[in-house]
Amino acid sequence: MLEKVADGVWVHVSEFIQSNSTVVQGENGLLLVDPGITTTELATLAVDLGELGQPVVAGFATHPDWDHVLWDATFGDAPRYGTARCAAEIQQFVSTTDWQVRLADFLPPEYADEIPMDLLGIITALPVGTTQFPWAGPRIRIIEHQGHAAGHAALFIEDAGVLIAGDMLSDILIPFLDLDAADPIGDYLAALDLFDAIATLVTAVVPGHGSLGGAGRVRERIDQDRRYVEALRDGSDAGDSRIGPDAPLEWLADVHNWQLQKLAGSGEELP
Repeated sequence: MLEKVADGVWVHVSEFIQSNSTVVQGENGLLLVDPGITTTELATLAVDLGELGQPVVAGFATHPDWDHVLWDATFGDAPRYGTARCAAEIQQFVSTTDWQVRLADFLPPEYADEIPMDLLGIITALPVGTTQFPWAGPRIRIIEHQGHAAGHAALFIEDAGVLIAGDMLSDILIPFLDLDAADPIGDYLAALDLFDAIATLVTAVVPGHGSLGGAGRVRERIDQDRRYVEALRDGSDAGDSRIGPDAPLEWLADVHNWQLQKLAGSGEELP
């Protein structure tokens, strides 16, 4: 079921960690951002898109994590875009002969058999430095940064004021840093600064996972994420409810501790 966020913008929510797929209406068709997650959900999404009366003319992956580079044949063969770094990362991954075996270790076991792999990761790279999404539709600003993953990008639908934040600004997930980067703390704080610069223009924020936020929530989420990242940097307690005793996802405390250890140079891989 599609939930209307603004004129010409809808969101579909998956059962898997409240994953959000965003649909944007253009002049000649629809832009589909981060569709997911299971085959059944993608089929339902395709039916809902059909009721809008326009074809899918483009896709966009906010970053190269597996749950953001999915697709289903019922959406058609429209080009699926990502930043140049996003496309390079996922293309390198799927070019290996054993990528499906390696990916299996990261899939949630309760959904693993329902996640479509045939069209995963077929992403067309936008030219380096592209700042506007290339299509016949509302102006969409591409805000690339390296906070969460290589080539991560948010999309800002300017007239509607909708910020599609990718895997950032979630009310249920703590910031997941790109711990393979040279400066994961600095990268994440710089990304939050980019969001802060447009916060007064945002009327709704769509995180990759979690609840949609209205105009009054975007700066709250920026500030909450900044406090968390700065606490990671300083080795202090951010008092973040997402990893407290009433946390919505109990396993996040393990992720938090792992990030602390990795930043200290002593962390092992998550089980």
